Amino acid sequence: MDEIVDLLEILGSTDRLLSVVVDELKEIEERYGDDRRSEIIGSQLDLTVEDLINEEDMVVTISHAGYAKTQRLDDYQAQRRGGRGKAATSVRDEDFVEHLLIANTHDQLLCFSDSGKVYWLKVYQIPVGSRTAKGRPLINLLPLATGERITAILPVKEFSQAQFVFMATANGTVKKTPLEQFSRPRNSGLIALELNEGDTLVGVAITDGSCDALLVASSGKVARFKESNVRAMGRTARGVRGIKMRAEQKVIALIIPQENGYILTASEKGYGKRTRVAEFPVKGRGAQGVIGMQTSERNGNVVGVAQVFEGEEFMLISDLGTLVRTSVDEVSILARNTQGVRLIKVKPGEKLVGVERIVDTGNNNIEEGESSESSENPDVQSNDSDGGQD
Repeated sequence: MDEIVDLLEILGSTDRLLSVVVDELKEIEERYGDDRRSEIIGSQLDLTVEDLINEEDMVVTISHAGYAKTQRLDDYQAQRRGGRGKAATSVRDEDFVEHLLIANTHDQLLCFSDSGKVYWLKVYQIPVGSRTAKGRPLINLLPLATGERITAILPVKEFSQAQFVFMATANGTVKKTPLEQFSRPRNSGLIALELNEGDTLVGVAITDGSCDALLVASSGKVARFKESNVRAMGRTARGVRGIKMRAEQKVIALIIPQENGYILTASEKGYGKRTRVAEFPVKGRGAQGVIGMQTSERNGNVVGVAQVFEGEEFMLISDLGTLVRTSVDEVSILARNTQGVRLIKVKPGEKLVGVERIVDTGNNNIEEGESSESSENPDVQSNDSDGGQD
């Protein structure tokens, strides 16, 4: 009854009511009061589109034909929980996922083309697509010239002074440039490497200055050397010799060797093999290299190389448009100085032109008839036609 009388007195007196309100506000201030954390501004002129994009990890997929899209990371994981089944992306029969990476929406993608140029693309600029969407052509996202093709895509969170961009060309030139020199984007792209006439950029990787570099030539020779043997250069430099080759030969791949990896090698007549990375010795830069695969009359030149790991898949591509997808585990593990086994039967006049590692998209099914021949293939040869000279 005393509390009721007091409350009625508060409601009946304006002065008493204001006094209670002031006392309660002072109590709240003493208990919860602190400095303001947000800033009140009178203008939004400094607000950019990027400020309105939430920071979240996305799965970026780039197909062999140049279609790009992003998917939410949790959508991709949910798709994979069921094990074998539908892939996380759907592409045309003649296309396949060539690059798959996880990057933040605010990350910068460095896109290197075969002409030696680099283009910048924010992850959020790539449209979000459903599992069945094939994506948007890169040519609609980047100012690519006619016939210019993106050969490497490197995600960058920050342009660290301790990292480098390592490049290799078809003529055997290598170059190492500090990553920070690519920190100022230009809408029209930028020259990353000065190329001689007829030369093309074949491989790019981000390194920490202490990696090994492995160059593979069409002759089957492989040169592995310390990255530290290549000094850091500016963007306008042409680079130094990475491997010595004859005039008719060319470098077809740059690989940064990883532990437990295999070098998958394929020749133009459809033969190939897997060789453990550890079998390729580290030698000096500019050497002829060691034999990585015999390029006999039966094999022809080496046309495709990829670093693969157990449980993965790869795609074989011919000049007539034939694509064969098969498992890495079905390819024989052989020594460097061998010819390999048959990977694909090519028709008369048909040649294999490339091999691409297929990143895991959750679809491990292999079509019947697409697997390579077993390691018991009678065509396996381990004789050194070069007289045993490496």
